[in-house]
Amino acid sequence: MTSDATPVEPLSRMRVVLVRTSHPGNIGAAARAMWTMGLDDLVLVAPHRFPDPDASARATGAAHLLLRARVVSALDDALAGCAWTIGASARPREFAGRVLDVRDAAREAMKRSSTGTIAWVFGTEMSGLSNEELARCACVATIPGNPRYASLNLAAAVQVAAYELRMAAGERDVWSAPRFTPATHDAIEGLHAHAARTLAALHFLDPARPRRLMPRLRRLFARAGLEQEEVNILRGILARIDDVLRRTR
Repeated sequence: MTSDATPVEPLSRMRVVLVRTSHPGNIGAAARAMWTMGLDDLVLVAPHRFPDPDASARATGAAHLLLRARVVSALDDALAGCAWTIGASARPREFAGRVLDVRDAAREAMKRSSTGTIAWVFGTEMSGLSNEELARCACVATIPGNPRYASLNLAAAVQVAAYELRMAAGERDVWSAPRFTPATHDAIEGLHAHAARTLAALHFLDPARPRRLMPRLRRLFARAGLEQEEVNILRGILARIDDVLRRTR
């Protein structure tokens, strides 16, 4: 996706809110994490330093998100007009209300996105969201991790949430490897016969007592689903072995 592309619906209705971010590099890295998954609505609540060269340096390919990011002084301003709000927290809270793992939260966000903007709120690097800030969110999302150390870097947490949102939105297209011409039956039979001749010349195969070698090779060739070029390579290797054997006789 290029920097001037429009995110697909309903990803365009997902807003990432970073609250009191201490290091500007984390803002840039979070912007990059968002854009790799097709999110582009970024709101910053009272960032320690922004704009900043560190943010730009870490936003590789997503600098345009920083240019149009909104900076507000209070969380309520960032959440104004949102249809649903989700606060991210790794720490259990006594009065957290509804708690979902990030995958289920992303699915719920997709369901609710038809009603308006959905805000995903992330707190400071050191302590996350305060209890008061989390209380302003309708739901808490947590990323299951090592119970002995479940705290993620801010940008990493944004990346996980953005990925789950993209999966929940059904955006699962992946790149495809080039398709090559499959080997024909005749080509594979030729390879099989050539292998039998060369292995016999190497005294690896005893034609009088072949045992199960050639049937197993035939099964291996069938399981491999050989392409024509691969057959050509194997035939070339066998031909080279044949040449060496002839010269050493």
